[in-house]
Amino acid sequence: MKRILCFGDSNTYGYNPENGGRYGKDERWTAILQKLSAGKYEIKEAGCNNRTCFRDNFEGKKYTGYLILPDYLAENYDLVILWIGSNDLQRQYNVSEQEIKYGIENLVEIVKLHLPQSKILLIPPLIIGREVLASRIFSFLFDETSIQKSYLAANLYEDTAQKYNCDFLDLGNIIVPSGYDGLHFEAGEHKKIANAVYNKIDEIFKNV
Repeated sequence: MKRILCFGDSNTYGYNPENGGRYGKDERWTAILQKLSAGKYEIKEAGCNNRTCFRDNFEGKKYTGYLILPDYLAENYDLVILWIGSNDLQRQYNVSEQEIKYGIENLVEIVKLHLPQSKILLIPPLIIGREVLASRIFSFLFDETSIQKSYLAANLYEDTAQKYNCDFLDLGNIIVPSGYDGLHFEAGEHKKIANAVYNKIDEIFKNV
């Protein structure tokens, strides 16, 4: 059975934008993916609210992607899914396009260092919805600049995937952020995510 690590932020954790809680096992995409994969793939959920990709998060190691990822890679995985990067766009970090590029490349290199035989699937952050500017919870973290920088992610991640021979999946044409905050996804979108990722995994392993 192929082992798959789903590493990411609050959208991999299963953050519910309506109430701030966590979606249950029948709702969040990683858990739905495990049900779709029963008997075929073993899914490891590794999401965390407010986790950054490459910026040092003041909340510590668990919340800083490049620092905590090696801990997960102590186990062997046939595929590592990296869907992370939205929180680095918070205005407090003031990241440049080059920093986004180097940040995701660094995460890929960490995987290749620890698990050189593992396949890697890159999923870029989606374009942040303008609803975030009116969000009671997130408007103090994300601003207009954050939204503009989110438009860069898909191309930068795709370029990285080509450079490092990774697989790539852009969910931007499949799902839309919630009207509650422009950052997270409602339950119906999580089902779409799970199905899209499952189909991509099947494609990755079809000749293996």
